[in-house]
Amino acid sequence: MVRGLTTALLMGSSALALPFVDIHERQNTTDCAVQDTYPAVDYAQLPDPFTFSDGTKVATKADWACRQAEISKLLQHTMSVKVTVGSKSVTINTAIKKPSTSPGPAIITIGGSSLPVPATVGTVAFGNDAFAAQASGSSRGQGDFYTLFGNTHSAGALTAWAWGVDRVVDGLVQLGAATTGIDPERLGTTGCSRNGKGALIAGALVDRIALTLPQESGSGGAACWRISDAQHDAGANIQTAGEIVGENVWFSTNLDAYATKTTTMPEDHHMLAALTAPRGLFVIENDIDWLGPVSTTGCMKAGRLIYQGAGVPTNMGFSLVGGHGHCQFPSAQQTDLTTYINYFLLDGATPPGVVEVSSADVDMADWAPWMVPTLI
Repeated sequence: MVRGLTTALLMGSSALALPFVDIHERQNTTDCAVQDTYPAVDYAQLPDPFTFSDGTKVATKADWACRQAEISKLLQHTMSVKVTVGSKSVTINTAIKKPSTSPGPAIITIGGSSLPVPATVGTVAFGNDAFAAQASGSSRGQGDFYTLFGNTHSAGALTAWAWGVDRVVDGLVQLGAATTGIDPERLGTTGCSRNGKGALIAGALVDRIALTLPQESGSGGAACWRISDAQHDAGANIQTAGEIVGENVWFSTNLDAYATKTTTMPEDHHMLAALTAPRGLFVIENDIDWLGPVSTTGCMKAGRLIYQGAGVPTNMGFSLVGGHGHCQFPSAQQTDLTTYINYFLLDGATPPGVVEVSSADVDMADWAPWMVPTLI
């Protein structure tokens, strides 16, 4: 069983950053009046995940489900897109490695995996570059996603990948565990660096993913735009929204309008953790300047506060360990990784403890002054 998650076969389309469609509707939110437009904001600090856009406070678990639906709208720009593609079709080819005992769990790897995956967990290789190219700033609109929806579609590559991961899950469900050797109720996702950004966003948007394992995703992933800008202004060599929109096509062009004024965004990347809760999330980072160790630490500390408010404080962990090359997994993080895999994918009985490891010094009062409620 997926911990803390009621599963259902989802159909939809996708997008992110401040992208375009409400591709991934949140489940169990039929009683929520989620609006399509929101007031202008200017928050120097991270927006309060426990306050609706109209100022109402989140007080109950039902409120939180509705606030998650609203956050999804904030992270995705609204527009209705049919998943029916008429005469157009593409084939997503995946290489499946079955777990040692099948059917069993598997991790969907975005562009491969830098993490040690135990033999008891299978892998499903998703070719993200073919699905939505990320070669450079000139590769926008290239790949299978855009074959289906047109090369002017406003989704950036990261959200296109999330949509593709969702379709891979559809395939696993429809073929069945007896055929694939994979239990579609016990799926994880991972990727490193730019592909780690994709893993984090896929885990946030595809709520059939039980465990999300982004590795060294940095800015545009586990870092918060506001904190990265503050670090840059203080002299850090760090990737910012202003840089990232010109480097590659990971985000929708809708992000461009916010690139130099991130305080006007109604959300930030701590809210990716908000969408992943209560499912498993273990964020693995490095102390490389460009990734933004202070920003990833502060952003994911805020994410852990959200998990605390959701009543599952140990379902999310954050570990920043340096002294190694980019995308080289250090042995110091192995025990925590194993604990998360055992609990969320292998149905282990021992839940993770509190995992919050970082050498970066971040005063959360500067960034997350909001109150963490006890939801009833």
